[in-house]
Amino acid sequence: MNLSSRVRRDREPVTVEKILAAHRARRGEIRARLAEFAEVWRAADDARLWEEMVFCIFTAGASARMGLGSVEAVRHLLAGGSERELAAALSGRHRYPNSRSGYIVVTREYLAGDCGMRLRERLEGFTDPVERRDWLARSRGVKGLGYKESSHFLRNVGLRGYAILDKHILRCLYEVGRLDSPDPPATRARYLDTEARLRDFARDVSIDFDELDLVLWSMKTGEILK
Repeated sequence: MNLSSRVRRDREPVTVEKILAAHRARRGEIRARLAEFAEVWRAADDARLWEEMVFCIFTAGASARMGLGSVEAVRHLLAGGSERELAAALSGRHRYPNSRSGYIVVTREYLAGDCGMRLRERLEGFTDPVERRDWLARSRGVKGLGYKESSHFLRNVGLRGYAILDKHILRCLYEVGRLDSPDPPATRARYLDTEARLRDFARDVSIDFDELDLVLWSMKTGEILK
């Protein structure tokens, strides 16, 4: 499963002019990626949505590529594998095989009790997109998904309007003067404020909010990944 598109990595501080140029150059790839996410929401069953959530659990504190490899290693165990089985499969594939296997089991048990693993129905039940993310990021039963990775999951399953405020996006916002510091937001209020700043910036430069997230990420990483 090849989900990356190699692009030239920009190692210099970003500017508005560079962002606009990068968007022009990569717009087709970025829109194709967003269309792939939209197709997940259109066609995926609950098992696929659960797999996407696990991917985001794996990427927290790691990389997207490590998350992809880890999902491949445990896909056959996602429905009912034990913590021990998951940890063994993740050994050598993820930085934290024991903690992440525990997160999967705890989260799976919580979701089974909360919604019978009917993730689509649960996500569709929210009329407020902020409350939808709050359910993931603030629930004691969902392990490993803070606001950043909850946003990542929702974006990856085709629900738009969520900012994935990782270090690359924060660094870009800092370099163009939209943040006083590139440090990650430590509270819900700070996350929402930073997300609003990104939304304002997207409006000011006339780039779609979801496209801008991928543009900035690609400028720092050299890839357009999930």
